Amino acid sequence: QVQLVESGGGLVQAGGSLRLSCAASGRTFSSYAMAWFRQSPGKAREFVASISWSSGSTYYADSAKGRFTISRDNAKNTVDLQMNSLKPEDTAVYYCAARSGSYYQTGGGSYNYWGQGTRVTVSS
Repeated sequence: QVQLVESGGGLVQAGGSLRLSCAASGRTFSSYAMAWFRQSPGKAREFVASISWSSGSTYYADSAKGRFTISRDNAKNTVDLQMNSLKPEDTAVYYCAARSGSYYQTGGGSYNYWGQGTRVTVSS
């Protein structure tokens, strides 16, 4: 069982940066692949980035490549998403998710545990 709590969202101007953090509880955090998803109003939830349990591998949506960086600290039970060069279209609620097994999964249905989300608003 893993509980996830996101933080770090807020209002930022276009071109700015934000760092989201997800704190996990549970003894087996280090065995889970982790990911960030987002959902904008009126749109389906979409995959943003994922990271393997060992931090050795990461995978990004095209929209995140070159601007976002996912990282994790298994000693602290955290996974972060550094977001740079933010655009108004990045406005969404961002969710942290965990799954046992491969990090190379972009479908939300593949993830077993979810946080409550943190809102990011990028103004133009």
